Amino acid sequence: MVIYTHPNHESLSYAFLQEVLRGSGDNEAVKEIKVLDLYEEGFDPVLVFNKEKRRRDMHSDPGLAKYREQLIWADRIVLVYPIWWGRPPAMLMGYIDQMFASGFAYKDKGGLLPEGLLKGKSVVCISVMKGPANYPLLWLGNAHKILMRKALFNYVGIRKVKFFEFGSMESPRGKHAHKLDRVYRYFKTAR
Repeated sequence: MVIYTHPNHESLSYAFLQEVLRGSGDNEAVKEIKVLDLYEEGFDPVLVFNKEKRRRDMHSDPGLAKYREQLIWADRIVLVYPIWWGRPPAMLMGYIDQMFASGFAYKDKGGLLPEGLLKGKSVVCISVMKGPANYPLLWLGNAHKILMRKALFNYVGIRKVKFFEFGSMESPRGKHAHKLDRVYRYFKTAR
């Protein structure tokens, strides 16, 4: 399951999406690929809670049923997105807020940590940013990876999380072709 989050299909993020699809298509171990383009889909990232729509019922919201089915179906979840202001776009965060809900992605057990309900899946995060590749590590204390790996995926039971964080992507010296090929080769051989 590939979740693409960028409003422009002429972006470098879109080029990375194409390499994920090309590499997966050339991988005999991959039987089926589904793509969710959050912007093209018109996904509404805004959380709404009121008398009729309560947070505790989000795991069974009928408007999100098809997205829950996609996540259940997937053995590997691939996220392709830019890093804006040191974190994924609000569109992706809104998807995460709604989809990784209690009762679907995890179950409270009354202790310190919940029971992750998405065990056995793996995640690959492919992100591009204008700043240098080490910017998230040196300036932000690796906040992006901590957010995605520990605060989200480990919390819901997903332990296998791989990152491709590509920096200096607006520079002509950004080695775009090399980085695109690296993603293609990974998905061509990934098991």
